[in-house]
Amino acid sequence: MQEFKVTGLTCGHCVGSVTQALKEVDGVRGVEIDLVAHEISTVKIDSSRELSSDEVSYALREAGNYTLSPAK
Repeated sequence: MQEFKVTGLTCGHCVGSVTQALKEVDGVRGVEIDLVAHEISTVKIDSSRELSSDEVSYALREAGNYTLSPAK
């Protein structure tokens, strides 16, 4: 399972949009999101292969105004 830090999620609707967009990425079997509204949320992705940051970023953009948080 891969974990990504994501900004821009504020509510359950955001969680649904991001989950749906990520499930459309080839190989993704499941998505879990630990929502921290207006902060940095954790997105856990179960997939049959390693996903690139670019793939995840693209799906986040397709879902709405969501972005990967820069590594600190």
